[in-house]
Amino acid sequence: MTSTETLMSKPGEVPDRRRWFALAIVMTAAFMDLVDVTIVNIAVPSIQRDEGASFSQIQWITAGYALAFAAGLVTGGRLGDIHGRKRVFLVGMGGFTLASALCGLAVNPEMLVASRILQGAMAALMVPQVLSIVHATFPAHERGKVFGLFGAIVGLGAVSGPLLGALLTEGDLFGLAWRPIFLINLPVGVAGLVLGSRFITESKAPRALKLDLVGVLLVTLGLLMLLYPLTRGRELGWPLWGYLSMAGAPAVFAALVAYERRKGARDGSPLIELSLFRVKSFAAGIAVQTVFGLALGVFFLVWTLYMQVGLGWGPLKAGLTGVPFSVAVSAAAGMSVQKLVPRFGRKVLQTGALLLAAGVLLYIWESERYGAAVTPWQMALPLVVMGTGMGLIVAPLTDAILSGVPRAHAGSASGLINTVQQMGHALGLGLVSVVFFGVIGDHLRPAEVGPAFVDAFQHALGWVAAVLGVIFLLMFALPKRPAQHLEGAGRDDVRAADREPELVP
Repeated sequence: MTSTETLMSKPGEVPDRRRWFALAIVMTAAFMDLVDVTIVNIAVPSIQRDEGASFSQIQWITAGYALAFAAGLVTGGRLGDIHGRKRVFLVGMGGFTLASALCGLAVNPEMLVASRILQGAMAALMVPQVLSIVHATFPAHERGKVFGLFGAIVGLGAVSGPLLGALLTEGDLFGLAWRPIFLINLPVGVAGLVLGSRFITESKAPRALKLDLVGVLLVTLGLLMLLYPLTRGRELGWPLWGYLSMAGAPAVFAALVAYERRKGARDGSPLIELSLFRVKSFAAGIAVQTVFGLALGVFFLVWTLYMQVGLGWGPLKAGLTGVPFSVAVSAAAGMSVQKLVPRFGRKVLQTGALLLAAGVLLYIWESERYGAAVTPWQMALPLVVMGTGMGLIVAPLTDAILSGVPRAHAGSASGLINTVQQMGHALGLGLVSVVFFGVIGDHLRPAEVGPAFVDAFQHALGWVAAVLGVIFLLMFALPKRPAQHLEGAGRDDVRAADREPELVP
């Protein structure tokens, strides 16, 4: 089959007519991945109670997925460039579906953690192809609309995951308790495999590339050295080897950069295309994405524990409480790319960061004022403010990062975007040991558990608000407007944006 790279290589040519069918399929895969993350968050307390899992195992159910996802994303993106994005997407979706079945059949916490790690590794093959297929299939002037849809899907996944998880967990279908939250992926995955094989057009890098195995090893080693001791540190009493491992991780990443530079000069097939970092929008956006992922990693886990353990709410009540947040994310994400960014550019993302921080501070104030008597209705206002802020960031940020990326490196770029987001997310989950569990006593009487979790939630949200302030400052390094959203762009501008962008020296 003719690659999309060939179909779309010349400006003015007719785009692939099946691109909207392909978009629906890859967006379904992205939706499945997003739902899987949020659906697990809402079910964490039930899994802990039913399986007798420790708090460290609960962290690993979420962090193990994020760690495997982060470690494999760059490799997954590059494999799509080399072997074909459609092919690698379908392999990842098949593996993700199988891993979901293993999660649903897990007989103990250890098997569940292992299955989640496998699920994250398969998602690392599947997810990078979503953005790279979009980037390779759609002309530049259509990508704003596509990324607006992507933002709406993010919001829909955010609202569907907690509600679906709550309904499936409390419904106890066939006496399976929390297990249907994973088994529901099976019919979706099978349908995606069948339809994807028919409607997605194959695409790959226009010249032959090789997989950089040394680069794969260094990326994986560096991430493991950083994230494993951070996640398990509190459980093990913060041993010396953990500090040494985290301190050594930057040296591994420095070695990776040096090796990738030599690899690129030697045969032009590095795992990480370092030239991408000379694209200002890409380099700045990667920094923002990393810190943004860290803030979200902390917030969502401690929020779930706060509602279900600290306040004693059931999964359904907790899931319904999140509806205002998710609806606000979806509405703001869909509007931001189409309406706001073309007019206001970077200021939209900065406004989103300020709104997120304001919502977090408002949430802290309400939690302190109402204590354990707080109601879902009282939480609605801070959650709407936070959701609006997140929606203003999530879709435009992806668009801004990819706006100057050459199409030949779409897979590598999208892999890096997802890697740093998941690395930040995993770092946030690891920091939960410090900013949340670190302020909870080890031996609490039953009457002390609720107040301790409420206090820890407020402490953790203070850190989240500080991180959002850092994000606001980092956003000044983003371009004022993504390339394809320049006001007054005529036909010639659109065609110019569809050519391979030049790298900033």
